[in-house]
Amino acid sequence: MLKLHRFTTLRKTKLHLCQPLVIHPEIPADSYSTSAAERDFLHRSILRTDHFQASLPRLPIPQLEDTLKKYLESQRQILTDAEYDQTVDIVNKFKATEGPDLQKRLIAKDKQNKHTSYITKPWFDMYLKSRLPIVLNYNPFISFQDDPRPEYQNQLIRSTNMIVSSLKFMKTLRANVLEPDIYHLNPAKSDNTRFRKIMRMIPSSIAFYGAYMYKAFPLDMSQYKNIFNSTRVPRPGKDELVVDSEAKHLLVMRNGNFYVFDVLDSNGNILEPEVIMSSIHQIMQDPSPPAPHPVGVFTAENRDTWASYREKLISLGNEEAIKLIDSSVFSLCLEDDAPTDPNAITRKFLHGEPGRIWFDKSLSLIMTRSGNACVNFEHAWGDGVAVLRYFNEVFNDSIDKSVVHPSTNVQTGAGNIRKLEFKLDQEMKDNVEKSVKKFNATMQSLDVDHLEYQKYTKSYVKKSGMGPDSLMQLAIQMAYYRQYKQTVASYESCSTAAFKHGRTETIRPATAETKRACMLFVDDHPTPSTEELKNAMLACSKKHGSLTRNAAMGQGFDRHLFGLRNLVEEEGGKLPEIFTDPSYQKINHVIVSTSTVSSPAILIGGFAPVTADGFGVGYSIEPSRIGFNVTSYPPARDAPGFIECAKKSLDDMYEVLEGRNPRKAK
Repeated sequence: MLKLHRFTTLRKTKLHLCQPLVIHPEIPADSYSTSAAERDFLHRSILRTDHFQASLPRLPIPQLEDTLKKYLESQRQILTDAEYDQTVDIVNKFKATEGPDLQKRLIAKDKQNKHTSYITKPWFDMYLKSRLPIVLNYNPFISFQDDPRPEYQNQLIRSTNMIVSSLKFMKTLRANVLEPDIYHLNPAKSDNTRFRKIMRMIPSSIAFYGAYMYKAFPLDMSQYKNIFNSTRVPRPGKDELVVDSEAKHLLVMRNGNFYVFDVLDSNGNILEPEVIMSSIHQIMQDPSPPAPHPVGVFTAENRDTWASYREKLISLGNEEAIKLIDSSVFSLCLEDDAPTDPNAITRKFLHGEPGRIWFDKSLSLIMTRSGNACVNFEHAWGDGVAVLRYFNEVFNDSIDKSVVHPSTNVQTGAGNIRKLEFKLDQEMKDNVEKSVKKFNATMQSLDVDHLEYQKYTKSYVKKSGMGPDSLMQLAIQMAYYRQYKQTVASYESCSTAAFKHGRTETIRPATAETKRACMLFVDDHPTPSTEELKNAMLACSKKHGSLTRNAAMGQGFDRHLFGLRNLVEEEGGKLPEIFTDPSYQKINHVIVSTSTVSSPAILIGGFAPVTADGFGVGYSIEPSRIGFNVTSYPPARDAPGFIECAKKSLDDMYEVLEGRNPRKAK
């Protein structure tokens, strides 16, 4: 995200498009034996993973007038009258002068790059050029539900099963037989074998349009190649994403120590689960004390600082160790403690202790002693669509097709583990100590709080006529308004994976409708009727649904303005006043940053605020519960206070949906 685009992230991604996870283990494979497919693959899709990729529609560039209209509509909610009038003048001037020509140049450039989208490179660069530490500023986490079988909720057993399921996902993807991501508008018509067989006969160059006839919408999968064997390498000025798909080893971190061992054989087959289990067990039993100088803490540094430290580490003879870390399939972080409090779990999975997570890895699987597990991921390479697909597949496969069990005997001496030792001179030891102190001070400045709410659920909300996501966003807006009596710049991330190389678009949840609802529910004035309160809620839902559809279809305003501004900067021109206007800075100084991903496999997710005076609000509404995970930097903002206000807002809206008036009860 300009700083705020995390998961897209919980930083953040709002996943408004879902992916079917249909498995076809019965489909034979010409290039693999049935036994190998059974053991090393999740499934064998009838359709190639990339079958639709060539024909995906391109991300549209919105009409300039539409973008400016939406921009002003969003600005109206957070500006004073004087600020708004000034911004209207600036926008009208842009529309009449520089804007049309800049729009033409952006369209012309887009036509010259039909293999991608107009936002792809600038968006990657936005992440990679940022010099901010990626911890708290970019990396989010998503944690898994517990294994429903208590006897499998064990660090060794669950780690082994999830490693093998991850490797199966990787091999299925690379063999091009992972079921393509498709949003089925009419699942009864298209989410079946007949549809897939018909699609298989349509050439890839037009396959999307064939699916469209069935109201099925394939999604972009270009980010998936960056999940495994990949890392973000710090460079001066701009980082680099590096993938080494030939490497066959896993990285394991424990107590700041590094271990690697092969999980694939020389032919690329997954090693026997018992061998992988033995390797993990040996690392768990290693009596080595915590690393006295945990160099992993450098990945939490300012990126230029880390780039210089990395070069120094290489000059001291650590090049091979760093290469092994960078190229590993992914990272498994074993934690010796077992936090149970949601706030402690959030801290463990979001940032942990200094040097316990190599934050540059595209994917880190963190496992506590009690078997609680999460994914912490670097955000530059991709967004929540790819991560959630991996997350769901691994969760389901590790449970449905467990390869090790409580009765599995742990082999002794199996595997070939190598512990990586870093050579450090006194200067680098001092640098580690400085980075550890900085890390601890930064993490201690973060506050975390959590809410589980069970009065109503997704199905209840739908029956009321509200959209579940719109209700959650109204609760968030109302919580902030209760706490601070203001409406501020707010952000919700929405996937644009319906388009080739799509990433995200912004939903701006602070609307005229939410502002009015907040005032009716919170402010002192003549008591509104129950009907008036409910109508205000329904108006918020209708507006939010419209914003969501626009964003998912690439018709928001944020990415378009970002693309126009980036074009000027690329060409070395003078920025138009619309981009130097303090109001533009204000709307991009996001106070309330929100994101949600929904899945039965998810327990909790979270991320830090994107501004020092903001909130990071991860949330979900599930069949049986509602969850909020809120972060802030006190004293600027108060996360526990926000949670209390969110609970009050949910209570009040519940009363309205039940036909009672919470204002009269006061």
